[in-house]
Amino acid sequence: MDLSVPEVALSELAAAYFQAVITWGLAAMCALLYRRYRKPHFVAWAAAWSVYALRMGAIISFMHTEASAWLFWHQVLTGWTALALLWAALVFWKQAAWSPWMTSLALFPLVWSYVAIYRLDTFFWAAVPAVAFLSLATAATAWAFLRYHRETGSVAAKWVAVAVALWAVHHLDYPFLRARGVWNPWGYYLDVAFELALGVGILFLVLEDLDEGLGALSALSAELQPRDRSDDLPDALMDRALTLRSVRGSALFLDALVPGAGVPAVAASGECAHWVAESPPPRVREVLARVVETGAPQVGAAGSARAANNGGPREPTYLAALPVIQAGEVAGSLVVVGEARDPFTALDTRFLVALGQQVGAALENATLNRRLEARTSELERLQTRMVHRHEEERERISRELHDETAQILAAVNLRLGLLAEQGPSEVAEGLDEVRSLVGGTIRSIRGVTRNLRPVALDDLGLLPALRALARDLAGTSGAMTIEFETPPRLPDPSADIELALYRAVQEALANAVRHGGARSARIGLRYDDEGIHLTVDDDGGGVPEDFHIEGNSRHSGLAGIRERVTALGGRVHVARRPEGGTRVAVWVPWTIES
Repeated sequence: MDLSVPEVALSELAAAYFQAVITWGLAAMCALLYRRYRKPHFVAWAAAWSVYALRMGAIISFMHTEASAWLFWHQVLTGWTALALLWAALVFWKQAAWSPWMTSLALFPLVWSYVAIYRLDTFFWAAVPAVAFLSLATAATAWAFLRYHRETGSVAAKWVAVAVALWAVHHLDYPFLRARGVWNPWGYYLDVAFELALGVGILFLVLEDLDEGLGALSALSAELQPRDRSDDLPDALMDRALTLRSVRGSALFLDALVPGAGVPAVAASGECAHWVAESPPPRVREVLARVVETGAPQVGAAGSARAANNGGPREPTYLAALPVIQAGEVAGSLVVVGEARDPFTALDTRFLVALGQQVGAALENATLNRRLEARTSELERLQTRMVHRHEEERERISRELHDETAQILAAVNLRLGLLAEQGPSEVAEGLDEVRSLVGGTIRSIRGVTRNLRPVALDDLGLLPALRALARDLAGTSGAMTIEFETPPRLPDPSADIELALYRAVQEALANAVRHGGARSARIGLRYDDEGIHLTVDDDGGGVPEDFHIEGNSRHSGLAGIRERVTALGGRVHVARRPEGGTRVAVWVPWTIES
């Protein structure tokens, strides 16, 4: 067989060999990408480039032999290459399976190539249908990538769509230029340029997928960090999933996740929001069952986007189900669905398993936090109840001392006075001493009753009661001066708030004299829409820099004030003043938390 090539065709043959090498390189690249990421669209691309390389082998063989059989297979493989690239685009975009209509289309190049080469004598009519088929299939490939770009905003997909669209236009020049030798060998090099553009686009798509996958991990992991409220973690996780590219819905399944059972989601958003009230579609339940059985993520196509024939729930096109791991066991699944590929497509399984472990740990911590918050709320309610019971007991004792004991002693004192008047003088002197002791006891009891329950607070209100307290303390402590910085009146705080503020001032002033040796103090009181602010400043020795109310036995009274104020939903802060002395700051809200 003579394999020599005419001198004029050598440049064309060199270009064909060059294009064949480039094409095989693209096929190898896609095969390596499949080996690395195990995604079906890489297999489709590798198959498409392999068919294209076989097409180049056919045209090279034709140039060597000029046998019509090689021209026939060149034409067939050209059409099959266009279909293979279209199928690869559909697998990438929608993970479409090979269908009967693709098989029907694949028959056209086979049939028409036979007719064109062996039955038709007119070149124009032989070439135009084949070129139209080639250009339309290539344009459909560009359309698939353009649709993907519109759905996801992928810049790489837009690049591929433009390159393939220009390639489709380039195919149209075949019957007018390349078949007549006008473009040779530059038509081959232009095809190589389009191939390389598509290869670069494929690599850009991989990088986009990696970036999107890592972004998805970062976005979801951000919701797993410590937060102020633990009860909204599932909903926040679902809402954050909706911000990922191409995600249309998300759902979280936990607890009784039985394979094949129709278990509603504990949280869902977007297109999956109704899964909270009803069972997910059958295909989704199958995927959830596989997650439980294998403990591995399930990422890929979920089924048809149309509703089931029996009127069942709508099946999502894409679905990614990640196992939620707690204590080393699959406790549920995090599901995201979309219409254009899942956001985890380029990530390794170990990344997805790690994310599932993070979700499980965060949900477990959220459960513990909810229990802790419930226990804390219960303790706060008990503390509030104890404070109220304590105050009720103080009021009862104060009333008994004032109404019974003090009255009885007053009657005894009166009777002793009568006896002193009627008895001899030596007896009267002794009775006067007893009366003096009884009077002192009565005064002590009245002082105790004021401390147990300040009568002025009930009779006059908070501001007058505080001024009376300051006068009493100034009188008993000697030269201590107390200043006030208060509004003319307060907008009727509740009795509990008045009592808490009164006790806070009482304890702060007592500590200033007892522990700090203060000679002056200032009481500040102001209010706003949220609550009342109280400050008590003194010029005493001050508390240590690292002072804490909790666990300080010398200042157990301040701990009692903290319990009383906290029971009302308020705050207490005790600190050393920069200029010396101590500041006690109290804030109490208008609305007392039940």
